[in-house]
Amino acid sequence: MQGTNVSPVDQRSPEGTRSSWLRRLPILVILAVALVGAFLLRDQLSFDALARHREELMAFRDAHYLWAVVVFLAAYVAIVALSLPGATVATLAGGFLFGLFPGVFFNVLAAGTGAIAIFLAARMGFGADTAVRIETAGGRAGKLQAALRENEWSALLLMRLVPAVPFFLANLIPAFVGTRLWPFAVTTFLGIIPGAFVFTSVGSGLGKVFALGQKPDLGVIFTPPVLLPLLGLAVLAALPIALKLLRKER
Repeated sequence: MQGTNVSPVDQRSPEGTRSSWLRRLPILVILAVALVGAFLLRDQLSFDALARHREELMAFRDAHYLWAVVVFLAAYVAIVALSLPGATVATLAGGFLFGLFPGVFFNVLAAGTGAIAIFLAARMGFGADTAVRIETAGGRAGKLQAALRENEWSALLLMRLVPAVPFFLANLIPAFVGTRLWPFAVTTFLGIIPGAFVFTSVGSGLGKVFALGQKPDLGVIFTPPVLLPLLGLAVLAALPIALKLLRKER
């Protein structure tokens, strides 16, 4: 029997299969909840729902401020971690209930924590295996993976700063290319600050919007005063990638 390597748990054995399913259970639950929530919770996590319940929310905040913060953070983290509809409304609610400050801090904390939770679930479930397969297979996907790893910090920050990348995709893509947790966490918290600041500011002015029976203009993020600084930050984030490409060409 010398020279025979026996792994502690063979993935083809019942123990290995059970372990594999346990690792994938969190992301499978998230996907199932996200699918159900997209149909059943769309109306409950909408701006209209926030407008209907604004008096109750403000009364609860005034009577139990600390509990209001805890419940808000928990709800926002769950929305992001489970990929439920309503993340933008939650950001507006943070500004409406707690003002620009500390509302923007609560929004960034909750959104970043939820993003890390779904990233870890995806990486543990399928991401790690997918990353190994891509690296082993090579080809275009392997080259893309290598490029992303080489420019990990800049690429992750770009995905957060550019509004064209949906938030939930920016949480999942890094998990499937083998991104490390630390760069993902840091770039997530830093990269969502500008957008969170804008939407929290809009939320802090919802009192007047509610009084007029109107809806907030969420397209404000695409106006030049907001979009141009975001693009400027994106250019700065892309600068290290451009410099590396120039050095390689030389």
